[in-house]
Amino acid sequence: MASTFTWLDYSEHERRKMLDIIKSFSERETRDELGVGSVRDAIADLLFPGTSTIQTRARYFFFIPWIYGDLEKKRTDPSKITERARKQETALIKTLLEAGETEGVIGKLAQDKLQRLPSNIYWQGLGVLGVRLFPGSQDQYHRSLAKYYTHLDQVKQQRKEEMLDLKLASNWHLGLPSAPEDFPNKANFSLTKPEAEFLREQIQTHSRHSLMAFWVGSKNPPPLSDFPWDVITNSFPQDLINQLAHAQNFSETIHGAALLYNLLLAEQIPDHELAEMYRQELSGWEKQIKDRIGILSNWDIAKFWEIVYNVNPRVPRFTRMFVEEWLGLALAKSRPFKIFDDHSARELIRNRERFLKRGQSRLENRRALDLWTGSAGTGRLNYRWRIAQNHIHDIHEGLK
Repeated sequence: MASTFTWLDYSEHERRKMLDIIKSFSERETRDELGVGSVRDAIADLLFPGTSTIQTRARYFFFIPWIYGDLEKKRTDPSKITERARKQETALIKTLLEAGETEGVIGKLAQDKLQRLPSNIYWQGLGVLGVRLFPGSQDQYHRSLAKYYTHLDQVKQQRKEEMLDLKLASNWHLGLPSAPEDFPNKANFSLTKPEAEFLREQIQTHSRHSLMAFWVGSKNPPPLSDFPWDVITNSFPQDLINQLAHAQNFSETIHGAALLYNLLLAEQIPDHELAEMYRQELSGWEKQIKDRIGILSNWDIAKFWEIVYNVNPRVPRFTRMFVEEWLGLALAKSRPFKIFDDHSARELIRNRERFLKRGQSRLENRRALDLWTGSAGTGRLNYRWRIAQNHIHDIHEGLK
């Protein structure tokens, strides 16, 4: 990891100049600074399967198979498939912008210099929702095309000879709506009704008990909100209500750990004004916990972990230990002083960061601390709710 920062060694002036540039970009509010991402993602996958934090709009679930389907139809050489797909995906950026799309265009600023393409961002989700039938990674798919073309020739020959026992395999769902005739020269984010119906059916088929399936199957989309538990209706199944209760409890309690981590960083600088701001935020957080202590005290933590491990059995043991120790401190009724003055809480956060980041711990490495923007992972967990809302609303608009 040390080599990552070798560019900072030229001079103090250049170092400061680069740090100012870096600090002009804010860190993602829910960045996983304390290593609870595996727990967060397990809950997000349960509620909104097929989503990721960097997805934007639902119609990318069609753009990708349309692009690859066209390349397969043209029998594109496997050695050139990466280059050809990239060319079409980056061209799509300009097409969407020309259509007047301003929100959700992946690569809007980077254009042809885009590093992570939509196909990579949506690849896993395409598999989860059964749109992509090829079982491997994107690179494996590219390499498999030579054998796939041979398979197509074999099927064609056997059909010609009236030997119909060889089934036609496909890399993509055979019921996928066809691309519009003007695609990819023209494109926008508006789903057609067949596309919206197809995507709704895939979500309900492959994750029928999820919150995502509930909302795409509802008469109306959810009202816009910050958190998925803010819009529970009387028609919610009890299982979803229980899942959202666990999700809310974890989001609210672990938020305090993120705030305390940032307080420790502010004290380390030191920045007294920023430190005081985080003390105030922690005081507000403690009041919120106190207001819900009746519910939180009866929280079935064992059931929470059962739900998490059913989705992701590989959540690290040390992550569970950290979370449970923090919950013990956060929910303690007899603590005589505020959490930011609690020595055990402070040491827990320090030890957790040291365990995760080793030599790049911000609390121990000044250069790593210099890269802190003043807010790292301070947003409350919403489990990709913003992304899910975009998809749900896109589908409902298409169904109209």
